[in-house]
Amino acid sequence: MRIINRTVIILSVVSLFADIASEMIYPVVPVYLKEIGFSVFLIGLLEGIAEFTAGISKGYFGKLSDEIGVRLPFIKSGYFFSSISKPMMAIFNFPLWIFFARTIDRFGKGLRTASRDALLSQQATKETKARVFGFHRGMDTVGAAIGPIIALCFLYFFPKNYSTLFYLAFLPGIIAVLLIFLLKEKKRPVSTLERGNFFSFFKYWKIASPEYKKLIAGLLLFALFNSSDIFLLLITKEVTNSDTITIAAYVFYNLVYAVTSYPFGSLADKFGIRKIFIAGLLLFAIVYTGFAFHPSVAIIFILFFIYGLYAAATEGITKAWITNIAHDSNTATAVGFYTSCQSVCSLLASILAGAIWTAGGSSLTFFITAGIALFAAVYFLFINKK
Repeated sequence: MRIINRTVIILSVVSLFADIASEMIYPVVPVYLKEIGFSVFLIGLLEGIAEFTAGISKGYFGKLSDEIGVRLPFIKSGYFFSSISKPMMAIFNFPLWIFFARTIDRFGKGLRTASRDALLSQQATKETKARVFGFHRGMDTVGAAIGPIIALCFLYFFPKNYSTLFYLAFLPGIIAVLLIFLLKEKKRPVSTLERGNFFSFFKYWKIASPEYKKLIAGLLLFALFNSSDIFLLLITKEVTNSDTITIAAYVFYNLVYAVTSYPFGSLADKFGIRKIFIAGLLLFAIVYTGFAFHPSVAIIFILFFIYGLYAAATEGITKAWITNIAHDSNTATAVGFYTSCQSVCSLLASILAGAIWTAGGSSLTFFITAGIALFAAVYFLFINKK
């Protein structure tokens, strides 16, 4: 059996094109919103609502996918909603319309994520799963690096032409949707959970294994203090006073992440997911401790290099770890439960980081986050050793 089979490759290329579309507009959305009259408060409110929509819907649609026993309808619909949201941003600039368009984008992410991860899980064994998820995350992150580069080049020749950029972002988005039609699937066993309301996926906690509960508890503790990457970009801008260096550092981080995701997946399959994940947390602690000292430009790029290694050592293999200990008939529900809770924790983490930054400064924010990462590493050192 091939480790990286046709389905894995197609899903990975789909994610690559979808991320090109998303990252083409992600760096310019705040600037565009300010130009059409949004205040900083409204921008924050918009992003908060959009991310919460994505987060809380992942669990529901994951459970629904398990109930029906199919994945592709959710994946197709999710990527379609995200693709059409890009040109919607350019059609009208009324605040309510912009809120609607941005929420549609994140709703699409919530609709597809758990089903896509469950389909990836079906393509692997427990011995190869970290490599499969690592390959997918690597391809996804290549798109995250290409997107901002396209946006920078376009805006260099056509400054402030944001509407056209939003229309252009529709192209890679719709390519991603069309590629999904190359896939076929067989209906899987249906969920063992009873049908219920929008929040019924929380019932999975009752039937989850002790290993799953211990894992999720540790992951959510870390997520509660792992704030948005925007805080790393903020401190980089504060130190360098350069938008170009800040964006370059972000692109560099994504490239490192993309290149090393599959190798770290291979290491996780060979030496154990838990060991590689703990190593990733230690790398995270190094990065946040380094940023607490307001480093020089050269050190900043070294820290972003290490941060790329951290992401490669944790992001993809977390999904592999979860799906390895989840029930086969509830895989999407297990992933959706975690990703929904993680999204809420990440939102709270960013609010908490902003409050600590305001009250005690950036250094205190980074020291506290690094400390929690070390605590989480110790926690994972002693759980689920088998």
